[in-house]
Amino acid sequence: HVQLVESGGGSVQAGGSLRLSCVASGYAVRSDCMGWFRQAPGKEREGVASIDNDGTTTYADSVKGRFTISKDDAKNTLHLQMNSLKPDDTGIYYCARRRSTFCYGLSITGIDFGDWGQGTQVTVS
Repeated sequence: HVQLVESGGGSVQAGGSLRLSCVASGYAVRSDCMGWFRQAPGKEREGVASIDNDGTTTYADSVKGRFTISKDDAKNTLHLQMNSLKPDDTGIYYCARRRSTFCYGLSITGIDFGDWGQGTQVTVS
């Protein structure tokens, strides 16, 4: 049974940092494409960052240079380090798994991702 559990969200002031974590169970994060998505109030879900099983990363233009996606294989955990946060980064952040070795770039909507966490709220003021 695959399960993804996010944590690390919270409320921060603009310019601050947060580190999101996503603990996976039921499979190994090193084996598949993983991604972070977010959904702001009144907006559609959007892809933020993705990482292939070989460590290749892709970012949305809006977060390049500020966010870093990474995997800790030993802890079977996906991370998203978010620096220089802006109010536009506010939303619910979800981690997701695509049952594929590669992500084939950044997914806009996550339609190809079959396993999702419950989400963690990030609020930037």
